[in-house]
Amino acid sequence: MNEIRVDSIDELIRRLNEFPNNFIFRGHADASWDLASSLERVIGARWSAEEARKFEEFSISQFQSKFHLYDRENVEPTSKLAWLSVMQHYGVPTRLLDFTESPYIALYFALEAYAPQSKADLSIFAIDYSGVMDRSIIHIKSKDNGFRETRESLYAKQDGVFEDIVDRFSYPIAWVTEPKQLNARLDRQAGCFLLSGDRGVRIKDVLENSLYKDVSFFKIHIAHELYEGIFALLRKMNVTSKSLYGNLDGLARAIRMQMQIYSV
Repeated sequence: MNEIRVDSIDELIRRLNEFPNNFIFRGHADASWDLASSLERVIGARWSAEEARKFEEFSISQFQSKFHLYDRENVEPTSKLAWLSVMQHYGVPTRLLDFTESPYIALYFALEAYAPQSKADLSIFAIDYSGVMDRSIIHIKSKDNGFRETRESLYAKQDGVFEDIVDRFSYPIAWVTEPKQLNARLDRQAGCFLLSGDRGVRIKDVLENSLYKDVSFFKIHIAHELYEGIFALLRKMNVTSKSLYGNLDGLARAIRMQMQIYSV
């Protein structure tokens, strides 16, 4: 993974704007954090394919069985990918890792979780979506002569391909996807998910597979001194919690962030 150090707002803007449209992004409030799903973090040192399977099956079963008792705003999911997406939305640990098509939305999420007192540097991960998916599809075709999908044809079939192919056969590949049933928040945030097809392989490890050795991965390391400047930049662009959440939760987050900025 190529690491880029950024020490000014002008350089940050230039670096983010240089990425072509085939990249996806994720922001971290601490540059020392690796790419890891919430399920990986919950299981921790006990991580294994069997532990991941047990945790995932338990949480899906619990969530599905009680969904109708608590939900008042969603259509009941109709696929495994959609269930995992809704669970992720409400904070249940899953193997999905949130990404976005916008580097500035990724920057916002790095800022939202930031603790100014920590003086930690921030980071943005940038991954060549097209390169990852093209090589993942090549791997599937090398194992399954009947697989005829392309990156373009997958768009309308993502739920089925994930469940019937990627997840069913636990391919050790990185997979970028989104369910057909999108909640409004995911749509507002231009969101998508990165995951490991094999539950027993962590996301960081699957990306280091030789299959992806020629795919562009970047980590932009952002100096913590830019914290206030980033807030001002994003507010001018209207990339705020109010625009990204569109509800009272977003308003509350916006107020909290303003208080945090002005207390520095």
